[in-house]
Amino acid sequence: MPDQHKKGDSVPHSETSAATMNAPTLPRHLPLFKVILHNDDENSMHHVIDSIVELTPLNQEDALSKANEAHYSGCSLLLVIHRERAELYEEQFRSKSLTVTIEPVE
Repeated sequence: MPDQHKKGDSVPHSETSAATMNAPTLPRHLPLFKVILHNDDENSMHHVIDSIVELTPLNQEDALSKANEAHYSGCSLLLVIHRERAELYEEQFRSKSLTVTIEPVE
């Protein structure tokens, strides 16, 4: 008669050991992306600052600093955040006629 297991009998181990199955899974960190504001000659400084404050967690003072940096040097690093959120910021700034690009943090 073939070997049959009764309920409660131990079953032979598969390739995955019990230690591996019980090991905690560490969360993977999402890759980070830079959100970069670019200068343009079409939007007023007031519009840029208001948009930064509206769309990001930056306050008025930080927004002014970032807007000035973009104005005088061509671009300014606004935020470093995970990719999905960075892509959302890119779309939101585009809807305000502002140029924001994203790039991976190296």
